[in-house]
Amino acid sequence: MYIKEVYLKNFRNYREQTIELNENANVFYGLNAQGKTNILEALYFSALGRSFRTFKENELIKFNHDYSNIIITYIKNDRENKIEINLNKGNKKIIKINGVKINKSSEIVGNINLVIFSPDDITILKQGPALRRKFLDVLISQLKPKYLFELLEYNKILDNRNACLKARNIDTLDIWNEQLASKMEIIYKYRKEYIDKLQNKLITIHPELTNNQEEIKIIYKTNFTNKEEFIELLKRNEQNDLFKGFTNEGAHREDFEILINDKSLSMYGSQGQHRTAILSLKIAELNIIKEEIGENPILLLDDVTSELDEQRVMSIFDVVKDYQVLITCTDLAQILKYDCLTKNIKMFNINSGHIES
Repeated sequence: MYIKEVYLKNFRNYREQTIELNENANVFYGLNAQGKTNILEALYFSALGRSFRTFKENELIKFNHDYSNIIITYIKNDRENKIEINLNKGNKKIIKINGVKINKSSEIVGNINLVIFSPDDITILKQGPALRRKFLDVLISQLKPKYLFELLEYNKILDNRNACLKARNIDTLDIWNEQLASKMEIIYKYRKEYIDKLQNKLITIHPELTNNQEEIKIIYKTNFTNKEEFIELLKRNEQNDLFKGFTNEGAHREDFEILINDKSLSMYGSQGQHRTAILSLKIAELNIIKEEIGENPILLLDDVTSELDEQRVMSIFDVVKDYQVLITCTDLAQILKYDCLTKNIKMFNINSGHIES
């Protein structure tokens, strides 16, 4: 699959812009704060219904304007498709897929399949479990719409249980425990399946990136494997939950850990090992999506030449030379030196929200 055209109106610092993309490599270059990453953000928003930079959708609307439009034309399964998003300050966003308005924002997920790699991604393995859960949830949601539905339902039930805990209304806790555990079991099975798929990819990808010097393992960290175990855990922790006023165990607390040569990456890993591990994860994510949809997903590379050394950048470009790639950079020469990209490349200079091809 590939993006054919991007149309932006009043999005971030763009007044009105149409961008026709190459099926292979597309490089957006210019000084910092000119709007390069905004292009990637618009694509990400169109694929997942949210930004990777902010939770506040009003920030996506150009300053001193009341609305913003994004229209993405893309080819998937040899068919042209279109996603249209209209953002209005103070109003619910409107999303149309091939001209048909969707009722829930979550319905947009899975139409455009992509993987993003940015300098901030190294924090996925360095910081708390929320970023790792997000990485896993985004991967699974793009491929399994039912997973996203179950996750949203789980969060609604969790909110109700937490409200009961804060009100110390223990009479209905058993009802919420039962409902929460039913969703938890489904979520566990999806996460376990994709943790295993990531591991199967990583065992070949990571040694290739480290000259066979490192072995990598991804460990799913959870305290339960089925509905009955989770209900029992909730009951054991009931007094603690009542004291704190929220649920301390569940899908919203799970994590995964990376081991390099059987040692915890978070505890013992160097900066270079963190970079290589997240690179391995992203390549594994690409491979899994490709296998499941039968087409290459789209890759967004945000300023990777500033964060990764030349060898790691080369590793990415070697893997994705047959993918559609959108790359942002400040120094065009840092991209053009890679022969595998220059055979079919389109370059865009960005200056204060204006693009020249």
